[in-house]
Amino acid sequence: MKKICVIGLGYIGLPTAALLANRGYEVHGVDVVQSTVDTINEGNIHIIEPGLDTFVRSAVSSGALVADLKPVEADVFIIAVPTPFHKGYVPNIDYVVSATESIAPYVKEGNIVILESTSPVGTTDKVAEVLAENGIDTSKVHVAHCPERVLPGRIMIELVENDRIVGGTTPESTIATVKFYNTFVEGEVLSTDAKTAEMAKLTENSFRDTNIAFANELSILCDKFGIDVWELIALANRHPRVNILQPGAGVGGHCIAVDPWFIVHAGAEDAKMIRTAREVNTYKTEWAIEKIKNKALKFENENGRKAKIACMGLAFKPDIDDLRESPALYITRRLIADGLDVLAVEPNISKHNEFEIINYKDALNQADVVTFLVAHKEFKNLNTKTDLDFCGVLK
Repeated sequence: MKKICVIGLGYIGLPTAALLANRGYEVHGVDVVQSTVDTINEGNIHIIEPGLDTFVRSAVSSGALVADLKPVEADVFIIAVPTPFHKGYVPNIDYVVSATESIAPYVKEGNIVILESTSPVGTTDKVAEVLAENGIDTSKVHVAHCPERVLPGRIMIELVENDRIVGGTTPESTIATVKFYNTFVEGEVLSTDAKTAEMAKLTENSFRDTNIAFANELSILCDKFGIDVWELIALANRHPRVNILQPGAGVGGHCIAVDPWFIVHAGAEDAKMIRTAREVNTYKTEWAIEKIKNKALKFENENGRKAKIACMGLAFKPDIDDLRESPALYITRRLIADGLDVLAVEPNISKHNEFEIINYKDALNQADVVTFLVAHKEFKNLNTKTDLDFCGVLK
């Protein structure tokens, strides 16, 4: 195994490609966006992730990493493309199917084809099916699922240190794929079948979603009862067997806000708790919007003019530039759409195609209503009046 072809150079694909290139592999990265390909081939990055720029620069300068619009023949193919959902939270694996079709002309006997994209149960079998439909003898190719399990902000560390789960469509595929991951993963590489590997990742994110939902529901109840939820959680967590998470403005990101719906779609009426957790976290975002609008209306009634509202943070979690499924971004968009005067603040991006990005210090000086949506490090220890703090950044 000398050459790797990585399909999708986003938040998972690019770090994976750069890591492998720095571990002695020849890596050919593929993306459908020309500007992304050009940026990487210049030794630069199009996303914010600590340490990634160094890995990419080193890999490109050594010739070990090349980005392109099309795949090439390789020993290992890694599919790391988005898996969103259609309207009504119906799973969308179109990108996975397209990526599989794109590599089919280059797959040969003995190759390993790995799906890293978080996917509904049965998607890895679908990859094998698409390869077969394109003339590949899948009995002679190893197809497996190995879901990514990394935390944005620590991706380059956790790609190496975290345990990984590998599930092949056949026992032989599992063995071959485990052998590959053992060449660069320091954590334990655990073997199972493809469907269990798929369900494991969905289970991990649904567990997180359910626990966050408990914290978010607590925050709503505490607001009703006149209780400081942050103090309450800190006190309750002093119990040796209690570990309540921190509430926020909802739940975002490409995993936790999406993956539970894959289980709900397949499990239907049997996925009661998982569905309810998703609904609670979605409701928390709507609840936050109403709180902000009520605060703005109160200001307008008292001062005879519309309030300027500072939305502090747009990313889905602190200290990253990732806006995918972000409740903070959704809140900002909704407030603007409803005619409110919004100052959009996000320290990790310089511009947005929908509205102007304001420096957080300028926003604080201009705003009549300050609402903290994301606990970015820049917002901590600010000596300012706080009208609404949905993320506990000042606690």
